[in-house]
Parts: sequence; structure tokens; C-alpha cells
Amino acid sequence: MNTSSTPENTTPIVLDQDAQDLLFHQGRTANAFTSEPVTDEQIAAIYDLIKWAPTAMNTQPQRVVVVRSAEAKARLLPHMAEGNRAKTEAAPATVLLAADIDFHHELPTVFPHAEGMKEMFDGDEDARHDMAQLNAGLQVGYAILGIRAAGLAAGPMTGFDAEAISREFFPDGRHRVMVAVNIGKPAEDAFRDRLPRLSFDEVVQVL
Repeated sequence: MNTSSTPENTTPIVLDQDAQDLLFHQGRTANAFTSEPVTDEQIAAIYDLIKWAPTAMNTQPQRVVVVRSAEAKARLLPHMAEGNRAKTEAAPATVLLAADIDFHHELPTVFPHAEGMKEMFDGDEDARHDMAQLNAGLQVGYAILGIRAAGLAAGPMTGFDAEAISREFFPDGRHRVMVAVNIGKPAEDAFRDRLPRLSFDEVVQVL
């Protein structure tokens, strides 16, 4: 008997069907939310998941501002594209995901076995900018999955004045906001119809 054979009713995906649906199959961009608040406990739990995103040299350049109060929303809304203002105002929270250009200051802590890495990046802001943008972008994807894992819906947006929002919420000038994500419990009319996805054969080559 060949004990290494795979039973016909198994799948290569180890997540159960409910988890697959929550994170992927049924996860869609939300455009409307209920008034149920997003709690501090939910925000902390989401971060505890998404902090494990892979980044080059463990740089972790993403920095986060959670815009939840009426005062903070009033600072944010004028810089959103007109089509994104109403839903951002109505969302229980909006998360600003930014790339920290000075991530290298943390390298002695997060990448301690490679001495001299901070000093290597000290004089090369272009390299830091490129590395921060790429790796914070990886973290954005994890952030959306983490929001879904908490039973919340995510509405990621790039329709905004990035320079203005970066100045407003990161006045040190060393961060660039990449994505704003409205989060909360989805309203009844939160989702548009699912759009087509490219097939495996259109995207993947196995060589």
C-alpha cells in the first residue's frame, strides 16, 4: 500500500472553506458601512496579525494612522477625491497606510544580525524610498487580509491627494501615504457585483 498517495477528497489549500471565503472568495471592496464602531481591541488584533507580513531585510516600513474621530475626519476629507468623500465620512474608521522613508533607523532592532545596514542606507535616500515603497506595498496587502480576518470589510482607496494627506498626518515629511482604507461592518448595499478575474492560463507559466 502506498501511504504517500493523496486522498481524492483533499485539497492543496489548508485553510478551511469558511476561511478561504472570508479572506479571498467573498472578500470584496466595500463602499458602505454600518454605524457600528471599530474598537481599539479590533485594531490591536488586526495589527497583531499583519505585523508578520514579509519584508526585505525585515524592514517593516509601513506606518499607520487610524482616523476615527470627527476632528480627524474633518482633517482628512478635504484631501479625498470627491467620489470618495461621502463614504469616507460615513465609515467608522479610515486607516492611512504610509511608507516610512527613514525605516533604516529600526534596522539595528529588526535586523540585528547584519551589522552596518543602517549606516549603509544613511546616505542613500533614493534606495530607501524605493525599498520603503515596495515593502510597504507588500504590507498593504496583508493589512487588507487582516481587516477581513477580523470580520470587517475593507474599502481601499488611492483617490486622494497623497502629498497633502502625508503633510497633514505625518508632518515630519518623512512618510508618504500610499493607501487609505475605510473599514467597518459592511452595510446591506456595500458591495458591487464581482468583476471577472484572469484565469490561471492567462497569468501563470510553469517552466
